[in-house]
Amino acid sequence: MPDEEELRVLDAKLKQLKLDYDRYFLGSRPREPVVLRGEVEKLVALYSNQAIPNAGLRFRFSSLCSRYQAQKRSWLETLRQIEQGTYSRHRFRANLHERGRGEDGVETAGASQPGAPAAPAASTARAGAPGGGDTLYEEYRAARRSCGQDDSVTPAALERVLAQQREQLRQKFGDAQFKFRVVVEEGRAKIKASRAG
Repeated sequence: MPDEEELRVLDAKLKQLKLDYDRYFLGSRPREPVVLRGEVEKLVALYSNQAIPNAGLRFRFSSLCSRYQAQKRSWLETLRQIEQGTYSRHRFRANLHERGRGEDGVETAGASQPGAPAAPAASTARAGAPGGGDTLYEEYRAARRSCGQDDSVTPAALERVLAQQREQLRQKFGDAQFKFRVVVEEGRAKIKASRAG
């Protein structure tokens, strides 16, 4: 029967495993954290086969198991997408490499605030033009998700932030045309604007 300290250790391992997977999917960790995942699987299997008479401990263990199973499903789905070549972060990075680094980027204000949207490498939105499009929205959400940030941004919130950025760019640069793209800097998804053409 697991005691409170053992469940605390399991909780700490789960948190570390999530961090390790986030780093792996971001590319800052070279290998999938299979050893730690094996340790967590072993503990979950061990404690699942034991009766836990204490209702508080039983609830806590059940919550930890539920969290682990949800995260595991997410990791397996991301790994499947990576194997199939459809993982949005990898497509996003490939697009960035194709575009090269010769653009004079202008970082838009508020791009790193939680809930503030960004735009994708594959999509463009001109300053002063309506909406960045669904692809822009989806790629921004995917970038935030891959960085471990909240991805519950709505299309309306994205459009509001883009409209603010367009206005700031218009005031600073006049009628110059800009395109928006998603960038990941220091583990955070952000919007960057660069001159079009």
